[in-house]
Amino acid sequence: MKDVMKYKDFIGSVHYASEDRVFYGKVEGINDLISFEGSTVDELEEGFKYMVDEHIKDCTKKNTPIEKSYKGNLNIRLSPDLHKMAAYNAALKGVSLNQYINNAIKQEIASSDPE
Repeated sequence: MKDVMKYKDFIGSVHYASEDRVFYGKVEGINDLISFEGSTVDELEEGFKYMVDEHIKDCTKKNTPIEKSYKGNLNIRLSPDLHKMAAYNAALKGVSLNQYINNAIKQEIASSDPE
């Protein structure tokens, strides 16, 4: 599992650069590229929170969307075997492949604990 931080419904990715001995990350789910770093976990968390707060202020000031918008369309890549099995199972259930994938994603979200 990828390490992440959460603050005000924003997610920050977490990475470590051993050669520089620094933690770094970026704010996910927004239209802008916003990164942060720190030499300690506390510094990293402070940097993340600061950048989120600044992003919210900037977007509010400019009247631009705070979060990335999602259209509901996405292209996914599956192995041919997985694609075949999914299409087969969808046909058995009498639903479209799109509906089958939607149901699988809903089930995964419902069964996972993101906290």
